[in-house]
Amino acid sequence: MMIGNKAMKAANQPAAQTALKDYLFTSESVSEGHPDKVCDQISDAVLDHYLTQDPYARVACETVATTNYVGLFGETRVQGKPVTKDELIEVARRKIREIGYEQSDFHWQNVNVDVHIHQQSADIAVGVDAAGSKDEGAGDQGIMFGYACRETEHLMPAPIHFSHNILRSLAEARHSGALPYIEPDAKSQVTLEYRDGKPVRATSIVVSTQHSEKVSQADVREMVRPHVMAVLPEGWMCDESEFYVNPTGRFVIGGPVGDTGLTGRKIIVDTYGGSCPHGGGAFSGKDPTKVDRSATYAARYVAKNIVAAGYAERCTVQLSYAIGVSKPLSVYVNTHETGTIPESEIIRAITKTIDLSPRGIREHLKLNRPIYARTAAYGHFGRAADADGGFSWEKLDLVEPLHKFLG
Repeated sequence: MMIGNKAMKAANQPAAQTALKDYLFTSESVSEGHPDKVCDQISDAVLDHYLTQDPYARVACETVATTNYVGLFGETRVQGKPVTKDELIEVARRKIREIGYEQSDFHWQNVNVDVHIHQQSADIAVGVDAAGSKDEGAGDQGIMFGYACRETEHLMPAPIHFSHNILRSLAEARHSGALPYIEPDAKSQVTLEYRDGKPVRATSIVVSTQHSEKVSQADVREMVRPHVMAVLPEGWMCDESEFYVNPTGRFVIGGPVGDTGLTGRKIIVDTYGGSCPHGGGAFSGKDPTKVDRSATYAARYVAKNIVAAGYAERCTVQLSYAIGVSKPLSVYVNTHETGTIPESEIIRAITKTIDLSPRGIREHLKLNRPIYARTAAYGHFGRAADADGGFSWEKLDLVEPLHKFLG
């Protein structure tokens, strides 16, 4: 039997779906002592070191860490006095010391730091640099996403917000000496119940933290409990049977000794915990000409200001770029059926109120500063803007321009 094109098209269309209102959603975080985060922090400390000497330095630094070894790899370009291998070795050791690693097989004083960093490719430089009438181009092609919602005061999704804060609280207690038997490596995972699209309570909490041989699993559980309770809103704690602390029973061997670390392997932890799409690019070790980093910050900045301005309860922004091309190839906004005005109007306002070229982003957010090492643990978003320019993408100074344009 012959079927017309329209009938075939209709037959192949999926049934209309409505957004889930009642569901469970989970996000995870890892601590500053997790092997991958050790590498992220070293890479960003290296970036900060270069930017301190030359605000327009080009840096792409990858770090690997394992038992008694840290390797620095990548390419750079810097004006003025060259940065030496000894300087970079000292940068890595200092960051490891700040994290708190003084273990027999991974100690900041005697870990072997191997440096393999060379000059930036001339082909990349030609494509990215401004020259004549050509503006600065993107450091690579790619798609970048930003997100904001009203689930927390910082306009972040609640599961990742609580996951980060549990580990941050444990780390602060460890550094202060209040938890002497807790070691740097840790992970957390928070599952929240959503009713009518809003988080109402935790249904399960998982925390795994490295610890001294001197304490038992039961001891660690009671050390962790008050930090979870302090982070969650009152009445949100999960049932005791769903509170998992070191569920394997033992976590003495950890950090780069227990598992090899590598820069850029925790991109969902770095962003929104899976609550929105991710373009795929990592951040740490990359200077702000790399749109993987700077345009993702800009997308968060735009999404957060749209929500703060009252134009949506939730907002996803996507930007796309081509290497060597100065303008964004596309600007996309999705308010997830929570918008108060059409998305097309929001997009028009965005393109009129902020320059989303690589140079425009760098200058608007003032990204050519040594502000990156602090971003490399506990998330790049949902943090308070610092007086020295750190986390400038968290500011709400785009709200007034949007209001002026949109009314």
